Amino acid sequence: MRSSIPTSALTHCVLVFMASVPLVNAEASEPTTADLPPVLLQMIRDDAVHKDLELTSDQKRSLFGVVKGIDAQWFPQLNLMTTGNTKPEPYQKTVADLTAKLQRELKSILNSSQFDRLMQLRRQALGTRMVLLDDVREGLELTSSQIQRFADAFAKTESESRRIAAKLKKQELEAGEAARQVAKLQQTERETVVGALTDTQRGRLGSLTGPAFDFSQVRRKLPFAPEIQDAGVTWIQGEPVRLADLRGKVVVVHFYAFQCINCIRNLPHYTAWYSDYADDDLVVLGIQRPETSAERDGDKVASAAKREGIRYPILLDLESSNWNAWGNRIWPSVYLIDKDGFLRRSWYGEMNWQGNEGEKDMRSTLEMLLAEDG
Repeated sequence: MRSSIPTSALTHCVLVFMASVPLVNAEASEPTTADLPPVLLQMIRDDAVHKDLELTSDQKRSLFGVVKGIDAQWFPQLNLMTTGNTKPEPYQKTVADLTAKLQRELKSILNSSQFDRLMQLRRQALGTRMVLLDDVREGLELTSSQIQRFADAFAKTESESRRIAAKLKKQELEAGEAARQVAKLQQTERETVVGALTDTQRGRLGSLTGPAFDFSQVRRKLPFAPEIQDAGVTWIQGEPVRLADLRGKVVVVHFYAFQCINCIRNLPHYTAWYSDYADDDLVVLGIQRPETSAERDGDKVASAAKREGIRYPILLDLESSNWNAWGNRIWPSVYLIDKDGFLRRSWYGEMNWQGNEGEKDMRSTLEMLLAEDG
């Protein structure tokens, strides 16, 4: 799929929220934990959470070893979900299975106090949706009528969120207005859930959530970037690169096809980043995943790169091993990776499509990542 539909910073946030809204089945008697957004997968990689849990260096190393394996399964599905290239139900099942696996692994890494605190943080992050957790239902002694009322409220939020997302994609709604409407939906849902609880139940919430955590501190919510794959790969220019060897540097990875007009319009932006920030340890890597027969010809790819003035490393992904490892489905796509190897930002389509300031937004993120301590 070649796309020229941009994703601005605010639009991206709104769409990520839409993708994480529980897919409540209105025909089911009640929603389940399989309907929950991936907050545990998101928060577990962030330094602010590690500090709150008082993790040791050894615990962090063990944790990241587990997270890398999980992320290799999570990110391709997350990417397909974000770009609308998979149905929600398989993604929700993947999230539920990986969350359960992560919890099992964490029990052997964290002590009991740390694990209990992490579960408190998970409940806080879920907000109203914490009532879907079995331990919260039991702790609050929720009745069947309360659970049904929650299910109805969640289903309404789901329906309205999809409507907003559809209008946003059709550009019938501005990103700022979409964000305001989403915030209003969340507020209404909170009021409904809290209003359905008894005074006793509301009093028990404090012990379930613990001291308040400032989630605005959380910077890393996306997975580790997938490693560069070797299968079917030809390096057109530059030496072969492994992302694991680039820790301490900010990395730009972009997928393109040299005959794609939308890709061609983005190429000068990547070249400018490479030129402007090379002294700041920025690395740019292009992955040419062909769509046409001409784009499978290495000589033609090299000639096009020379014509476009590309000086950074480029690989030809003939067997789509990298395309699939990333769950990528759109030309052009670009990803920003921080100094520790985590994905921090993505953009699908032309960055400056129809007057958008995508390049400016992405450049701002790059500068923020370059300024961070590795």
